[in-house]
Amino acid sequence: MMYVLRLFFLLAMLPLGAAVITPTGEGQMTAPSPDSAPVILFFGNSLTAGYQLNPSQAFPALIQEKIDAEGWSYRAVNAGLSGETSADGLRRVDWVMRESIDVLVLELGANDALRGIHMDATEGNLQSIIDRVRTANPEVRLLIAGMMMPPNLGPEYVQRFQSMFVDLAESNHGELIPFLLEGVAGIPSLNLPDGIHPTAEGHKRLAENVWKILKPVLEERN
Repeated sequence: MMYVLRLFFLLAMLPLGAAVITPTGEGQMTAPSPDSAPVILFFGNSLTAGYQLNPSQAFPALIQEKIDAEGWSYRAVNAGLSGETSADGLRRVDWVMRESIDVLVLELGANDALRGIHMDATEGNLQSIIDRVRTANPEVRLLIAGMMMPPNLGPEYVQRFQSMFVDLAESNHGELIPFLLEGVAGIPSLNLPDGIHPTAEGHKRLAENVWKILKPVLEERN
């Protein structure tokens, strides 16, 4: 749990917009390119972006490799942005919806708590992101990436924070990734020297955590 506390403290110190990873490269916000393949949008913060890694090492790119190995035509798009809050994501989601989104993997919310944003506002923003994507495509499939908060915020807050992701997944008929950092948090060899961001090897674990939930969704669609 001390790792989780350090993780959230240091994430709060990251400047907003410090890194953007898209399929075209790190630190470049570029327009989505048209493609006939169904799109899986990974929409999140530095964990999704693959902080300080080559884009090919971040877990969305590793998911693409798994998709390709299955012979499926889905296109994974990494729309992660370091320091992103739910409000930032809500302001940005229209930009990333320049093309149709078929599967949304939503990984936001942790930075809100670090900045003292009321949890009702966070949940409302995340719901609004989901609503906007579903307005554009009512058939979009949804995955919610769950996270944990440090215990010093109190058991009631910690429990409610974790429950927020569960509730969003259930109320929107989506799938829950219980804890994105499962098997990575607190393991030095799987994290960068800052102790909070996964290494390339750590992102392989993240990809497995996501793939466990995502693969059955894609199988249903094929």
